[in-house]
Amino acid sequence: MKTAVVFWSGTGNTEAMANAVADGMKEKGAEVSVLGPSDFTADKVAEFDAIAFGCPAMGAEVLEEGEFDPMFTAIEGSLSGKKIALFGSYGWGDGEWMRNWEDRCKAAGANLVCDSVTVNDAPDADGVESCKKLGAALAS
Repeated sequence: MKTAVVFWSGTGNTEAMANAVADGMKEKGAEVSVLGPSDFTADKVAEFDAIAFGCPAMGAEVLEEGEFDPMFTAIEGSLSGKKIALFGSYGWGDGEWMRNWEDRCKAAGANLVCDSVTVNDAPDADGVESCKKLGAALAS
């Protein structure tokens, strides 16, 4: 199975989550590409069997607006029927950015294969394990 982890991280928290997601995919025998938003386009969506997207909450609980959200908006129309999962960290709020992001994915016809993973600040051992499980579920 060919999988991708596409993420943006400002402080390293979401990057730590992305690495754990990739580890979970690899444990299931998947081929994993870890990419930043500048390396991912709508053309690439079809190259992967499953994709995990990671982005922290920014500002008023929105996706990062400089790189990640423009990339995600550009690929949204290519997500219909695609197996995906979402993850990200936050430092405030109640997870509204993740609920809104899930709604966008569902509206685009994406197949969210498992519950999204959110962690407050840096992932602790439980957060890392949840990310590995997300990766494993996506690669199954």
